[in-house]
Amino acid sequence: MDSTQQSSITARTIVEFCRFAREKGLPAGVQGALGALEAAAALGVTNEQDLKFGLRSTLCSSKDDWDLFEECFQAFWKPGRSLNRKTHPKKKGSSGMDRRDQSPLMSTGLDIQVSSEEDGGLAVTGASTRERLSKADVSTLPQSDMATLEQIALRLFKQMSRRLQRRRRIGTSRGQLDLRRTIRRSISRGGEPMNLRYRVRKLRPHRLVTLLDISGSMSPYSSFLVKFLYALQKHFQRADTFLFSTSLVEITSLLRAQLLQEALQALSQQPAGWSGGTNIGASLREFNQFHGRKLRSRDTSFLILSDGWDTGEPSALAAELGAVKRRVRRLIWLNPLLGLKDYQPITAGMSAALPYIDVFAPAHNLESLLALERHL
Repeated sequence: MDSTQQSSITARTIVEFCRFAREKGLPAGVQGALGALEAAAALGVTNEQDLKFGLRSTLCSSKDDWDLFEECFQAFWKPGRSLNRKTHPKKKGSSGMDRRDQSPLMSTGLDIQVSSEEDGGLAVTGASTRERLSKADVSTLPQSDMATLEQIALRLFKQMSRRLQRRRRIGTSRGQLDLRRTIRRSISRGGEPMNLRYRVRKLRPHRLVTLLDISGSMSPYSSFLVKFLYALQKHFQRADTFLFSTSLVEITSLLRAQLLQEALQALSQQPAGWSGGTNIGASLREFNQFHGRKLRSRDTSFLILSDGWDTGEPSALAAELGAVKRRVRRLIWLNPLLGLKDYQPITAGMSAALPYIDVFAPAHNLESLLALERHL
């Protein structure tokens, strides 16, 4: 590989090499391509040996693969060879990439994502598309963009949930010195207390209780928000999720489905009042009466996703929200309308709720939902 070729190597070139290697017999499917891109981003492309070692480590799993990789690498980057190769036609009987491995690539140093096309090829999309979709109001996106946004969103939601779990695990502090266990541990070291032992309280993971408004005014957002809650609950050990319009329905068990499509199919069968009227106060009263036990600990975050349009009495909403507020650590209200430039929370229901809310934030796009992380 000469210096001109090194300076011309892009993410697309790495993907083309993986395709070339797959045609020669290496198991370089989508997952292999993702690993190759991450390796190239981490090691850089200015040093041929570093790049070769990085690609080989992600694409080879046996001695035969190792030998074949050397031939592929030399053939692909031989002097005078054009880097912008045309796609070779698929061999008869070849299935190309395993569809189970098709997934977007997020957050690599090359800042691209890879998704499968209908012809089995790889399309490379820049970060500008992701940024545009992340900032766009969900209610205004065409269906063609929604599919791409949901792919991006589910991966980012899962990453956010995992980060929340890690922070809970490593956030423990030392407690009171446990002298008995310290001495016992020091016997094998001649009595030297090399490792101190502490008494610590057993930490319980935070509980998240969520109520999602699925009334008619929320219909442009509710479908996308359900997918957000599915990803969030997947990685929250203590999560309880409810839908409401004029009444309350718990969907916690439905969101425990292994696959998102299974959860959505089960939800579609629920008589939960989709796109109906709204009575937030009555729904909160039902929650306090039948599910209030979920709020007995001060480690609970209570999340409401609603635009605040309410047909009930504002005083009833205020009373029930006040009862919730006294029993939780933090009350968060995410309102999609808050993302509108001239929106003011002056409706009777929203005005009655504001005094009890700790965090009042928008939920109209992917960016605003990801911002929930700092509040949890």
